[in-house]
Amino acid sequence: MVGALRRALRIVVIVLVLAALAMAGRLVLLARKGGSVVQERMASCPASPNCVSSQEERASHRVEPLSVVGSPSDAFRRAAEAVRTLPRTTIRTEESGYLHAECASALFGFVDDLELELDQAAGVIHVRSASRVGHSDLGVNRRRVERLRAALERGDQD
Repeated sequence: MVGALRRALRIVVIVLVLAALAMAGRLVLLARKGGSVVQERMASCPASPNCVSSQEERASHRVEPLSVVGSPSDAFRRAAEAVRTLPRTTIRTEESGYLHAECASALFGFVDDLELELDQAAGVIHVRSASRVGHSDLGVNRRRVERLRAALERGDQD
């Protein structure tokens, strides 16, 4: 009886610890506003050449942020609409000034993450596009960002 009670108590403690860790992780996610935004910045690109970001300093990973024309909230709304037009793309998180979408490749269905974050102070929308797997993306993420930029400049989302 005592042995069973101790085992049950251990299980309860383990469950409580796991729940506390899960809650801590959820609080971090809430603080990050979803995706990989950390301290108002999206995560850095890894060393592999399958990621581009407007917040990267390394030239091999750097892309320019998207321009904000008009009110920042309208510009972000237009950018979100442009993301919706990208093929095989599903928006997973859309919050005030932040968007996370998953983009699947045509042939094998590999999933890339596309993130937008409005920076009202700088008057830009930061962008990050990164492959989840593999080493090289053969320039797919850079082309995706530039296709999005071109769509915004042409006004395709209207």
